[in-house]
Amino acid sequence: MNDSVSFNLSEEHEMIQKLARDFSRNEIAPNAEHYDKTHEFPWPIIKKAQELGLTTMNTPEEYGGLGLSMIEECLVTEELSWGCSGISTAIGVNGLGMLPILIAGNEDQKTEYGNRMANGQLCAYCVTEPEAGSDVSGISTIAIKDGDHYVLTGGKTFITGATNANFYTVLAYTDPELRGTKSRYKGMSFFIVDRNWDGVSTGQPFEKMGQHATDTAEVIFDNVKVPVTHLLGEEGKGFYYAMGVFDHSRPSVAAGAVGVAQRALDEAIQYAKERVAMGKPIWQHQAIGHMIADMAMQVEAARLLVYKAAWAVDSGSRNTTAAAFAKAYAADMAMKVCTDAVQVFGGYGYMSEYPVEKLMRDIKIYQIYEGTSQIQRLIIVRELFR
Repeated sequence: MNDSVSFNLSEEHEMIQKLARDFSRNEIAPNAEHYDKTHEFPWPIIKKAQELGLTTMNTPEEYGGLGLSMIEECLVTEELSWGCSGISTAIGVNGLGMLPILIAGNEDQKTEYGNRMANGQLCAYCVTEPEAGSDVSGISTIAIKDGDHYVLTGGKTFITGATNANFYTVLAYTDPELRGTKSRYKGMSFFIVDRNWDGVSTGQPFEKMGQHATDTAEVIFDNVKVPVTHLLGEEGKGFYYAMGVFDHSRPSVAAGAVGVAQRALDEAIQYAKERVAMGKPIWQHQAIGHMIADMAMQVEAARLLVYKAAWAVDSGSRNTTAAAFAKAYAADMAMKVCTDAVQVFGGYGYMSEYPVEKLMRDIKIYQIYEGTSQIQRLIIVRELFR
């Protein structure tokens, strides 16, 4: 009898995983502390990642990318995040920025911007605003059609990769009169906006708790003329494209959380072998041994949820619930595992010279971006009672 479920990775999956693991161990992890302390953008690592195609993982080969499946993207993201989730985010956020183009763009748009990415350009995803985070329909940015172009006005905040991106995918109201009404979801549209256009500017990168290796800043659009050729898909369908983006992006984000948690677990195991208390390694004390056992179970459970959500994308199934399961559980799990890793290290875990302090700072954002853990639960409830 043939089993319909397999937990074995294919040979191709293992090759891709090894490529990412080697890159993470050799290029990212040894330099993570430097970029965490200096807050510099890791350009040398980014350029090496571009050479390997890691900034264009989800872009099909015909548009210049690697054309990885969702499960392959998750395998890569977990490995990169093991090395440093800030650097991994600086690499992976370009795939997020490209998703609206891949979901709604026409052939010319996919070809032009896919090849731009393949030739070294970066992009960023512009949805969040000062008064609109979890509530996407609360955005205020507007794009009013005027002949052969739209006039784009507004501001986005907490935009990852903002100051280094060459172009943005931007969500705006093309029918502002629908804001605040029951039909507000039908009034938004997506656009591709080049950073060098008149009226486009960015603020200084924010000082933040963790992920210091990636920039996060405001993007301002001051009466920017956007050609109609840069509208993505149909006018008024932007909200639905944004929801489609989340279904594709959340498995990868969850994989990143698993990568950080796996690093915390690995560090805790190594320290618990070396640290001696009351005459024996601390892992032999039940209080520590059982804590690490729980950490390992939680990491593995989250990884399987990630694989399930990724499998749904690759099989063409609707993955909204599976993606929410993976994103919420992996983010919450990783926050706990990193906190427990600090506890295993004791006082040393609180010191910045040990890696678990950085992991705990870096991981918190996973419970916030790409939909907070609370929003994931709202989605799950909605889907359960649909």
